[in-house]
Amino acid sequence: MILFPAIDLLAGKVVRLKRGDRAQVDVYSDDPVAVAHDFADRGATWVHVVDLSSAFREDKDAVEKNHRAIERICSLGSINVDTGGGVRDMEAVRRLADAGAKRIAIGTALVRDPDFAEAAARDFPDQVVADVAAHDGEVRVDGWREGEGLSSDDLVAHLSELGFRHLVFTDIARDGMQTGIDVAAYRHVAKVAGFPVVASGGIASLADIRALAAEGPEVIEGAITGRAIYEGSFTLEEALEAARGTSRPDGAEGDGRKTC
Repeated sequence: MILFPAIDLLAGKVVRLKRGDRAQVDVYSDDPVAVAHDFADRGATWVHVVDLSSAFREDKDAVEKNHRAIERICSLGSINVDTGGGVRDMEAVRRLADAGAKRIAIGTALVRDPDFAEAAARDFPDQVVADVAAHDGEVRVDGWREGEGLSSDDLVAHLSELGFRHLVFTDIARDGMQTGIDVAAYRHVAKVAGFPVVASGGIASLADIRALAAEGPEVIEGAITGRAIYEGSFTLEEALEAARGTSRPDGAEGDGRKTC
């Protein structure tokens, strides 16, 4: 299973939100490139980078700072970049592809501009990823701030028709909360989609990562974790081992939580 450590960007700073709430932000670094470089040095092969400033339609200066950070992370060459947030047109897709992003996530446009989403999946089949976020089974868009009255099952079931082969699915109620994951929910999403899912939202322990990895690559392609690493619940090295299925479930490691 691929382990994606997360870098969420607001005006060029590394942050984490709670349940996607812009008002509940914790800042972890003002040097996202250094954070990505550190992830690579510690063994990560992928990084998940989210442009929150674009997702929230913030001012041009904030967006440009994020764009520069993403371009510099892509230019490292030592780690594959999966990025998204505010990707609403083909110009944005091309800009990220030209920067060197290996995967480009499209979220809101899946609902509000499906013609663009389908065209992007057709023109960039190996790079474009569906990004679906839901709260209590309802799809949320525009930085997760708005509901569409659309069930996540209905949208996910339609993704293969649009040409998507990869899916990041976020459980908003758990995102940034470190409350643990719902493996059965991700298993259900993968079944509805007809292809594996990258799980996002709520990872709190190594046990969570192991549980996802145990589902196998035909169900869970990867897992995204952010706050748990930044706040020391476990190390990136431990998370990578758990994703590979090589860490011990018992013994000194306990439940996968570190005491600080």
